[in-house]
Amino acid sequence: MEIEKKYLVRHLPEGLENYPSRHLVQSYISRSPVIRLRKIEEKGQESFVLTVKGAGLSVREEFELDLTREQYERLRAKEEGRVLEKTRYLIPLENTGCGEDKLTAELDVFHGELSGLILVEVEFGSTGAMEAFVPPEWFGEDVSDSDRYHNSTLSR
Repeated sequence: MEIEKKYLVRHLPEGLENYPSRHLVQSYISRSPVIRLRKIEEKGQESFVLTVKGAGLSVREEFELDLTREQYERLRAKEEGRVLEKTRYLIPLENTGCGEDKLTAELDVFHGELSGLILVEVEFGSTGAMEAFVPPEWFGEDVSDSDRYHNSTLSR
């Protein structure tokens, strides 16, 4: 189960270059249901994942399957729409008011056609924690309930 909130970003946090990051290349085979392909490049290593997501915005089922490079490349032939490229920074969060100690902000800085778009997501262990969450001041507008900012929509 994926339980998350998504925000626009008011301003980048200080010291962004000091946080762990990875380069993501993702595309979609289907948008209903959402079937996503993702290549993850981190510290000189590559991994590949197929994700299937259920209906919903902030709370939905999610299933992930690791792929080999060969499987990933074969499935790319079925891509629909724009390929998304972004750098994801992993930023630990404290004092969020939701009772969960180890939350991480996943800050996505988009490249290519979507250059300039910056979004941040936080995943939670429960809907109660999600509802009680107090975002840091650098977070902007909550767009969790807008499908406009879902990656599957951005890929159109």
